[in-house]
Amino acid sequence: MARSATTMRADILDSAVRLFAAHGFRGTSLQDIATDAGCSKASLLYHFTNKDAILTELLAPVGPEFAELEGRLAGLDGEEAARAAVAGLVDLSLRFRLQVKILLQDVDALICRPELPDVDGITGRLTDALSGRSAAPQARVWAWMAMLGIILTSAGELALPEETLRAELTRGALRTLGLRTD
Repeated sequence: MARSATTMRADILDSAVRLFAAHGFRGTSLQDIATDAGCSKASLLYHFTNKDAILTELLAPVGPEFAELEGRLAGLDGEEAARAAVAGLVDLSLRFRLQVKILLQDVDALICRPELPDVDGITGRLTDALSGRSAAPQARVWAWMAMLGIILTSAGELALPEETLRAELTRGALRTLGLRTD
């Protein structure tokens, strides 16, 4: 039985995100994706004009999600801002863990893609929230450590249940920021 266009498109995206995460964007060919998705390269090209179009669709949800997190953090200060930033960043990093892994593997080629939020801007605003809006050098360094720890760990291949990973990422980031973990 033939797959519907919607199912085929979803299968191609599922294959692409897994293969990009495993082998990198540059290390994955359209033929690799088509083979994994169980379709011909011609069928894949019917749905996506090229590999960049597939990546664009995989990364497109990231920007609006970060904008939503920034909106939630905008009115917060101090410990409230730091805790909300940790919770939000852990959530996004786990929800988009394969996309994070793809970006980390090919960061030089992918970091300036238009479908991603302004990476420098978002990291600056996240650092600000994670530090509790403090300008103290210690708070800023700890904020960077917490942010990168969450991102790098979520992209890793830890064989842990998601709720355990979420709890430990949160606990570790809060400790890094010098905040209570109870």
